[in-house]
Amino acid sequence: MPRKKKHDHVNHERWLVSYADFITLLFAFFVVLYSSAQVDKRRVGQLAMAIQVAFQKMGIFDASNSHPAVSETEPMPFSNVQMIENAKRMQAINEIANHPGDSLLGGPPPNMNAIQSQLAEALAPQIKNRTVTVTQTKEGIVVSLREIGFFDSGSTSLRPQAEPVLSHFVSVVKPEKVRIRIEGHTDDVPIHNNHFDSNWELSTARATEIIKLFITKYGISPDLLSASGYAQYHPVASNDTPEGRATNRRVDLVILNPQTESGIDVSSPNETPPASTITGSPGAPSN
Repeated sequence: MPRKKKHDHVNHERWLVSYADFITLLFAFFVVLYSSAQVDKRRVGQLAMAIQVAFQKMGIFDASNSHPAVSETEPMPFSNVQMIENAKRMQAINEIANHPGDSLLGGPPPNMNAIQSQLAEALAPQIKNRTVTVTQTKEGIVVSLREIGFFDSGSTSLRPQAEPVLSHFVSVVKPEKVRIRIEGHTDDVPIHNNHFDSNWELSTARATEIIKLFITKYGISPDLLSASGYAQYHPVASNDTPEGRATNRRVDLVILNPQTESGIDVSSPNETPPASTITGSPGAPSN
């Protein structure tokens, strides 16, 4: 007599177990997301109050007797928290803007008028014989060295009488720890010699030659120095005359104004800052 075959019973609802586990994990995930999107409203209220007081001291907001509500129970929506964080970032930006010299060089901004007066006194003989001009502009103080007193034509070698002038310049500006940009300029006569193929190369080489001297001989920090070569494209006089071309052949030592350098306009909205010049000749460079 043949045996009866056994039939295994298949449970078609086993998928419910996996589905229930998945729903539980998904619920836990969204609970974590929701809880992380909430912040203790009491702490945020304290932060908001601190920021409001800081803005009032800076004169941005009018003083008020009202205070932000502080709750110990209800959480604050995440969008409100972002608004407060943005206000905190704005406060930090305003602090940097109000103290540009402190943030750039680690101290109060230098007195540009005092530096100009000291340079005018230290370089008085050269200003008198018209080889140097000292000009204050919105960008900073420009000490312009004419080629005739400092370089041979088409060369980067400094003449012997140039180093005392640079020494006086350094004695004034080095204690101030200001940023200095050295700019080389030429006239529009093309140059072709064994060392330079263009006025670009000559103007840049003269600027870097002075930078090397400032670093190696006078110990100025390299991070305060920069060099630029402008060739004939920033003239201060007409190149149609020998006198004008001689004026354009120069190296400018630009003592950068920290406030202008950091992008802060130090003048009134409707006021054009005056450019004061101490010079022994008309048509002095103003750059």
